[in-house]
Amino acid sequence: MTRPAFVRPSAATLAIVGVGICALIWGTTWYAITWQLGTVDPIVSCVWRFGLAALILFAGCLATGRSLTLNRTQHLAALGQGAFVFAVSYAFVYAAEGLVASAIVAVIFAALAFLNLILFRVAAGQKAAALSWMGAGLGVIGVVVLSGGEVVGAKMEPAAVMGIVFAVIAVCSSTVGNFFSWRGQVAGAPVIPSTAWAMAYGTGLLALYGLITGVSWSIDLSAGYLLSLLYLSVFGSVVAFVLYFTIARARGYALASYISALTPPIAMLVSVVFEDARFGWTALIGLLLVLAGQGLLIRAPKVV
Repeated sequence: MTRPAFVRPSAATLAIVGVGICALIWGTTWYAITWQLGTVDPIVSCVWRFGLAALILFAGCLATGRSLTLNRTQHLAALGQGAFVFAVSYAFVYAAEGLVASAIVAVIFAALAFLNLILFRVAAGQKAAALSWMGAGLGVIGVVVLSGGEVVGAKMEPAAVMGIVFAVIAVCSSTVGNFFSWRGQVAGAPVIPSTAWAMAYGTGLLALYGLITGVSWSIDLSAGYLLSLLYLSVFGSVVAFVLYFTIARARGYALASYISALTPPIAMLVSVVFEDARFGWTALIGLLLVLAGQGLLIRAPKVV
């Protein structure tokens, strides 16, 4: 009796699975971050999170025999990636979530796919297909519709305005960080070692900023803080970012960054379950637009 031949999943299928996993993880991290706010300074929480994640990645590379050696060009790319993705962006994400609802921050991050398309077109000369622009546009529109009630309901007080500004800075910084990640890819840097170094550089820059500004170095030993720290480090950082940058290299940064448009529906579901939130029929329309945009981005040819 012959065994059935193993059918290797297509690249599109693997991309869909990877995007889905990242969206599920990051869709829940918006809620997990709220467990980090309050007792510990946000900068310190970021240091603990990405410092632990970097150690896990370094240990994983050593355990599996992966070389951690990068050349000068690859290190510079990892430094830029760490500075903009893990230091600046997340410092402002944590600050923004302390001022406005996480759904508003998620809405702003839905622009990441669009910003990536623009930056890579201008800085790298990459020409995205029309389907990519349409898909990214549908994602932005869908998330705005989906979370429109949250945005409209936010009172434009100084703190809320500052929170929105922080979120905009965060998403712009992530876009620049993605460009540095691409530079590392062009220089031949492997995904996992370069991500480990990027997180280490980001952690170092955050720690340096904390030392200069005189933050209080502490850790909350409550179960909620430690569990959220472990989840954000292992799943929200190690697993999700390795998947994200792997998808970005294989299928382009526009498709990978579309994860930011898929996370708000999941974040809203988490809010329904844990925070007793309620959403109307506009949420369904927004979700359908987001999924339609995802379909277009998956079907679009890879950026050249």
